[in-house]
Amino acid sequence: MLTLFYNTVQILKPILVPLCFVVAWTFFLLLGWSLFSSIRDVLQRSKVMHDIPCTNCQFFTNDYRLKCTVRPHIANTENAIGCLDYRGKENPFSLY
Repeated sequence: MLTLFYNTVQILKPILVPLCFVVAWTFFLLLGWSLFSSIRDVLQRSKVMHDIPCTNCQFFTNDYRLKCTVRPHIANTENAIGCLDYRGKENPFSLY
C-alpha cells in the first residue's frame, strides 16, 4: 500500500509543483476579487443609506418606539427616500 502511494507521488511529481502554483494563485485571485466585490457592495449600500432623509425631518422623533409620527412604517428605510411628508427641520436660532 505504501509503495503504491510512493509510486503515485513519484509519477505526479513533475506535475505537482506547477499544479500547486496555479491553485495557490487562483486562490489568492479569488480572495482578492471577493474582497474587492465586498467593498464595492458596502460602498453602494452606504450611498443608498445616506440618501434616507429621516434624521433631518421635523417629524422624526429619534425614539426606537416611534421613529416617525407621520409614517412610522417606512421611517429609516429605503422607502422613505421619496417620502411626500418630509419637512426639513427648522432651526429656531436661524436668522433667515
